[in-house]
Amino acid sequence: MKAVRLEAVGDISVRHVEVPEPGPDDLLVKVEACGICGTDRHLLHGEFPSTPPVTLGHEFCGIVVRAGSAVHGFKPGTRITGDPNISCGRCPQCQAGRVNLCRNLRAIGIHRDGGFAEYVLVPQKQAFEIPLSLDPVHGAFCEPLACCLHGIDSAGIVAGSSVVVLGGGVIGLLTVQLARLAGATTVILSTRQASKRRLAEEVGATATVNPAAGDAIEAISGPHGLVPGGVDVVIECAGVAETVKQSTRLAKAGGTVVILGVLPQGEKVEIEPFDILFRELRVQGSFINPFVHRRAADLVASGAIEIDRLISRRVTLDAAPDIIANPALPGEVKVLVIPSS
Repeated sequence: MKAVRLEAVGDISVRHVEVPEPGPDDLLVKVEACGICGTDRHLLHGEFPSTPPVTLGHEFCGIVVRAGSAVHGFKPGTRITGDPNISCGRCPQCQAGRVNLCRNLRAIGIHRDGGFAEYVLVPQKQAFEIPLSLDPVHGAFCEPLACCLHGIDSAGIVAGSSVVVLGGGVIGLLTVQLARLAGATTVILSTRQASKRRLAEEVGATATVNPAAGDAIEAISGPHGLVPGGVDVVIECAGVAETVKQSTRLAKAGGTVVILGVLPQGEKVEIEPFDILFRELRVQGSFINPFVHRRAADLVASGAIEIDRLISRRVTLDAAPDIIANPALPGEVKVLVIPSS
């Protein structure tokens, strides 16, 4: 079969490899769609820890074609979405219920072969059934939506909250929708790209700001801004040092900042501890998707999340390495790899 292989940092290509053989607890899944994520670019450039050589792709959906001898509840023909993050269940973090912080965490598409291939192995405990009536490309959104759900849970949004989302990529646009579903009445998205500002307003943002047009902080939280004094919750979704620096200044006293975007490993951001102390801000990291993948799959299946307008293009496996090796195109939100095309 074809697979998109990260052979080493900076070395990505399509290779022919053997179709994997399922173990007793595994499902062999024919991949229908797999999303390209910013993390894939970080992996290529050595900015996020992984273990090459490995087949990339951690946002996937597909059809079960074979089930291992110990598998229960999944049969050939079932459509599943896979939670790529495999915790050990034994370490102190797992025993405390913090499975996303597992000391032995292994992820499909990062540490073991993933979904940029015609077939992928998925342990049955990582598989979640979704309807056959669902458009399979929607199934590929379950993993990024699950990460956003964890961020929303961490933010503590309640009815009437005011929220700023920094970054207009797929994570920002999904977070806008989840913030509205959580009860936020003011949801402001900040991004430089006009097409993404328009899209954000179409999917639920009450206002948008172009940070390149002036002082974004003044426009949002200044005396004459959209929310004078700052907002209840700021969610950083861009994974950019500049927006991380902005985040604490946009929160009101007693507010919450959630860092959801992925910055390159090792990048530093200057902050003012006195400001965090004096205004008693809560700065919270949000890492992957502990115990929320089922909720994300149900939300996608319900139709409550707008997905179609977030799909920029669908490409073949052969096209994927070049796309991953280059920055996203202007206005691009989500590119999906369709192995059968």
